[in-house]
Amino acid sequence: MGTRRNFLGNGLASIALASILQRDGFGHELGWAPPTGMPHFPPRAKSVIWLFMNGGVSHMESFDPKPMLNKYSGKTIAETPFADVQDPKKLAIERLVVPDGNGNQRNTLYPLQVGFQQHGESGIEISDWFPHIARNVDHLAIIRSMWTTDSNHGAQSQFHSGRHRNDGDFPNLGAWVHYGLGSLNENLPQFISMGKREYWNSRDGHYLGPAHDAVPLRIDPRNPLDFGSPERDFSAPARKVGIELIQELNALREIESPRDAALSARIASYELAFRMQSSIPEVLDFSQESAETQSLYGLDLPHCREFGAQLLAARRLVERGVRFVQIQHGGGGAGAWDAHGGLKANHAKNALAVDQPIGALLQDLHRSGLLDETLVVFASEFGRTPGSQGSDGRDHHIFGFTVWMAGAGLKRGVVHGATDEIGFHAIENRHYVTDIHATLLQQLGLDSRKLELPSRKRLDIDHGVPIREILA
Repeated sequence: MGTRRNFLGNGLASIALASILQRDGFGHELGWAPPTGMPHFPPRAKSVIWLFMNGGVSHMESFDPKPMLNKYSGKTIAETPFADVQDPKKLAIERLVVPDGNGNQRNTLYPLQVGFQQHGESGIEISDWFPHIARNVDHLAIIRSMWTTDSNHGAQSQFHSGRHRNDGDFPNLGAWVHYGLGSLNENLPQFISMGKREYWNSRDGHYLGPAHDAVPLRIDPRNPLDFGSPERDFSAPARKVGIELIQELNALREIESPRDAALSARIASYELAFRMQSSIPEVLDFSQESAETQSLYGLDLPHCREFGAQLLAARRLVERGVRFVQIQHGGGGAGAWDAHGGLKANHAKNALAVDQPIGALLQDLHRSGLLDETLVVFASEFGRTPGSQGSDGRDHHIFGFTVWMAGAGLKRGVVHGATDEIGFHAIENRHYVTDIHATLLQQLGLDSRKLELPSRKRLDIDHGVPIREILA
């Protein structure tokens, strides 16, 4: 099973140890005082499923239709009634953004590459590329007025942590939730990540410590976790002997160091690690699901099987008490949604891969009652420009884009905020990315200021402000 040191330092035992140290209050012995694991006020939600589309989804071809782009297609912005959107004063968002100056390619308005239809009782318009999400539109709270400051793909880290990459590395939202709340299921990790992550977005805890990094999970019941399976097969009696040997060695160490307050937690961490070795494969055993459910998530369809399996696993994880499931779609390099050229083909293909599984997740959570205690988030690091890049693409766009949320304690079938008529600026109820964080923490019963480390005071913008207009 690898060396004992590697198992403790990099594998399941270190994951288990983190949660047990937090639960049992051993942080004081390590020189820091962790939270109690209890919410600060009554929560509305228990868990979060965080869906992140890497590369930058075009808000205008997904959840924020702009028919004016069709009307003025081929004209420069200066030739339209919207010339003032590129006024330097407007581009300097709250003095945090310096225009990047590569504007000429983006000045010619590019028409919408897909149609839109109204859906549900709410009548909200959704892109034809997302028919399954559209059928669940009455569960969504769509925020059309997001903004950020990193105009390159470091914005992926910025969306997760709230800080520009130039500022350094900071804990992300999942790490703060893991740090702040105790376990709902002591047989499972409380923070899980699925999907490929680029190097600048590969860690979570940062100054909170690696114990608060997400546990990377593969959809493979035979080898779902790093250091989660023996290097070769052992019989049940042999495994029992190994466990008992570790227990005896730890007991001897406890005699040598009776005042080591964390030792009992370290011992328990091995037991939890071994429990995870059986509990995780059980979560990934989709044969327990009906054929209808497997088909609902698209497990029988090559174009969405991988993402569908991740989302079905996410549902099975949250119903077993996992707090935070972070799923990255299209990771690697800039990200699969990065459509500087060929936007129509790019977004159509990516939407086909994620739409049915996301629609299935919303439907499945709703019919089981889990949507009342689970928050689902659909996000991307930024939007894309209303003007064209090259002949058939759109560039990165940080001045206005869309995120949607659904579930526990949120209003359903609502649109909040707005961009201008060509989708350039967020102009109504504008929200920096940490407002999404603050909203989720609010629903989980956490006050971010009570989670601060004394030596790591955060800026107000790091905390964000809950979007109260979408709270039920």
